[in-house]
Amino acid sequence: MIRLHETVRVARSAADCYRYLVDFSTCEQWDPGVYRARKLTPGTPRIGSEFEVTVRMFGRRTTLSYAITELAENTHIALEMRGSGISSVETIRFEENTAGETTIDYRADFSLSGALRASEIAMKPVFKRMGRKAVAGLGEALTIRTEAPSQGWVSYAADRSMLLAAPGFTERGYLALDDKAHSEFMDERVVVITGATSGIGEAIAAEYARLRASVVLVGRDTDKLAASRQRVHDFAGGDIERIHTEQADLLDVVATRSLGERLVEQFPEIDVLVNNAGALFHEHALTDDGFERSLAINLVAPFVLTETLIPALTAAEARVVNMSSGGMYLQPLVLNDLNFENESFSGNKAYARAKRGLVALTRHWARRYGEAGVNFNAMHPGWVATPGVTESLPGFDKAMGRLLRDARMGADTAVWLGSARAARHCQGEFFLDRTPHPTAVLPNTQVRPSDAQTLYGWLRNETGIEVNGVG
Repeated sequence: MIRLHETVRVARSAADCYRYLVDFSTCEQWDPGVYRARKLTPGTPRIGSEFEVTVRMFGRRTTLSYAITELAENTHIALEMRGSGISSVETIRFEENTAGETTIDYRADFSLSGALRASEIAMKPVFKRMGRKAVAGLGEALTIRTEAPSQGWVSYAADRSMLLAAPGFTERGYLALDDKAHSEFMDERVVVITGATSGIGEAIAAEYARLRASVVLVGRDTDKLAASRQRVHDFAGGDIERIHTEQADLLDVVATRSLGERLVEQFPEIDVLVNNAGALFHEHALTDDGFERSLAINLVAPFVLTETLIPALTAAEARVVNMSSGGMYLQPLVLNDLNFENESFSGNKAYARAKRGLVALTRHWARRYGEAGVNFNAMHPGWVATPGVTESLPGFDKAMGRLLRDARMGADTAVWLGSARAARHCQGEFFLDRTPHPTAVLPNTQVRPSDAQTLYGWLRNETGIEVNGVG
């Protein structure tokens, strides 16, 4: 038997520590040895809840099965683990002092069998080192940071070369993150996510719901919304009544504006808006409002929804997160042909230009509404394996294969921008993996503030959205 005992003290309440750890799938956020973890038992964790944890052990990935065997709220959690040739009994105890700090006491007894049994003595220091790193990582995950990361010169130089930056867009970039934690709870706060019925949008909603925010899933299909709502609840647990759905066709200006008006009426304060909905179309076509479809869903819809929600966003001093794409680096903003009517149509170009416009609009919004307390930032999720990518870019999906991130990796920065104290004062930036990056690298792709103002005016005139009295 290999016995471990590690402790760490954090400046958090025992209740916070317990809430974070009772869903043991959060171990992927703090244990450097864990590649991926997921809760197999739907809903709120309880005695008997099971988890599947994939770890890097002995040079390869191994899947372990965990189950909760004991729970005492805010006091302790006990688990049993089973794997090939290995099992354990583990306990995590919480003791809060009068200063509001909590000591987390971790104990584990590991039993090895089969071929591993013969190497038990040699493996003991390895397990102890893994235990120390895991508990230290837990302490870091529960530490609330107040400063956002800054980009280092190596990363900046890689961005400038573009080719050297590419590996950072893959799974490798996410796994290299020092901080993957989401432990700052969002009780009583409201988060609206568009495009939330699958892929990155649903993953964003699930993580916000696990942080106990009230989430609003926006999608076009009511059946898909209902299914997504259930999956988000299965992931996050808690009260399913905190998970709301709103149906709207974001290709339609009137429908998008009506959505915004309904949301303002239902939620006078909206704390986070994630403009995630997007699509890539390979054929040129205009919507009933006269917008090329990529422009409509990727730029016009976020403009209409955000402007309509400004009263609720300013009331909450909200954070707005706009989902962009690395493809924007290859395209300029072409103000005299936003609908792609004067040159040969390319779906990839149209998508990239719309995303370029959204990033430019993000900075304009930051200048316009920043003094009202609303923070606007854009982000790149990395290269993510989603149904949308598979459908729109099958060649890219097939070529990249296992290098692509999963949806939860792609969702990480959107959750961090909306929940972390460290991101509170980020304004008008473009993020990848919680770090600001330049928005333009190639010549003639930088958007001047005057161009962003022109774009804003064009969108306002073409959609009939009136100027808000804020800003």
